[in-house]
Amino acid sequence: MESWATFGGDLHLDLSAGRARGLGLRAALEDALRTAARDARLAPGTRLPSSRALSADLGIARNTVAEAYAQLTAEGWLTARQGSGTVVAERGAPAASAVPAAGPPPPPAARYDLTPGRPDLSLFPRSAWLAAARRALAVAPHEALGYSDPRGRIELRRALAGYLARVRGVRADPERILVCAGYTQGLRLVCGALRERGVRAVAVEEYGLPPQQRVIAAAGLATVALPLDGGGARTDLLAATGAGAVVLTSAHQFPTGVALRASRRSAAVAWARETGGLVIEDDYDGEFRYDRHAVGALQALDPERVVYAGTTSKSLAPGLRLGWLVLPAELVEPVVRQKRLADTQSGVLDQLTLAELITSGGLDRHVRRCRSHYRRRRDRLVAALAERAPQVEVTGLAAGLHAVLRLPSGSPTEDELLWQAGWLGLALHSLSFCRAEAAEPLPDAPPGLVIGYGTPPEREFAGALDALCTLVRL
Repeated sequence: MESWATFGGDLHLDLSAGRARGLGLRAALEDALRTAARDARLAPGTRLPSSRALSADLGIARNTVAEAYAQLTAEGWLTARQGSGTVVAERGAPAASAVPAAGPPPPPAARYDLTPGRPDLSLFPRSAWLAAARRALAVAPHEALGYSDPRGRIELRRALAGYLARVRGVRADPERILVCAGYTQGLRLVCGALRERGVRAVAVEEYGLPPQQRVIAAAGLATVALPLDGGGARTDLLAATGAGAVVLTSAHQFPTGVALRASRRSAAVAWARETGGLVIEDDYDGEFRYDRHAVGALQALDPERVVYAGTTSKSLAPGLRLGWLVLPAELVEPVVRQKRLADTQSGVLDQLTLAELITSGGLDRHVRRCRSHYRRRRDRLVAALAERAPQVEVTGLAAGLHAVLRLPSGSPTEDELLWQAGWLGLALHSLSFCRAEAAEPLPDAPPGLVIGYGTPPEREFAGALDALCTLVRL
């Protein structure tokens, strides 16, 4: 007997597994359908073949198929619709207590992306970018298309020097700016140069993005964690870490959202001066401030002890892979050497286009539009949670593209919340996901979620909020 049936969109049923366990034909068919629905290979709403068609495909009695359909309908896996046949039923998020100890079945693919650190890609200024590309390419010298300075095109470095000084208070010289493929590469280049200089450990904030720690480790450096509180990273503890450098998200700590207190900024710079250490300032979303004045760059306190790292990943799109480092004089050549080894130089056409977008004012106009858009998003998130899940504390709202949700004691664990989120079609991060591996273990604490409200396109944002409120009020 043929154990495979193909129907619909080339979807297969395997009866052999059930038969091998000693199940009869009907039970094996029920088991195969139930497994396909549970594992989301049969998505909710999928129309199944008629009992006549499936019985013919499988070579079994039509009554056997009809009885299997009836049993699964009674169990809630299928729905029989008048005039529409039998379809896979919609399913809500299972209760937290239903999570099996041996591990839950995999949820279906996420419909709503609320992972932090990503912008709304539908806002990318396609027309302005295309116009800037045309203008830039029309006047670019032929030599611009060849091998050139590993630091990047001088047109972009000059544009960035003016823009960063005006918008972020950075003290930037075009000769000390290096264009790179986003913050990830920039951090890797700096870490490579630090290792050449004998540095063996880098201090990181107690919470941050795990990929950052992997980049540091890939350069052969260890990490030590700095505790965080309401004033940001405890830079007063740097001397005790033995680190030769520290990475800080000083303007908007990721993910907690606090700004580094002025006294701690001064302490970080003082530590670097006294020990010969280096501060790496990750200004990942410095353009987006809502309820407070922009916090200037830490780099302005001492350009010879602070590397300023910026990127277009939030302001434009991560797919551009454009970032920059503003380097102390003594680090320019070591980091340029690392860049030559990494990829020789960054792509020229996008550099020229970005330079034109900056100098024409197009980037400023785009950022202002985005700032208004994300502020409205943030306000809708806060209002929805206040109305439908008032027990949830929402923090980190004054800036950026994400918020931290802290749930009350007695709530489901973070692992349970993530599992339930998958069944609601949500992709998001738990607070513990962002905790540095080198950080001291925490005692039992209420669960937290890190919610990126910038990513979903406008047509999906209401649905994403509905699913989020359903999750946190379970």
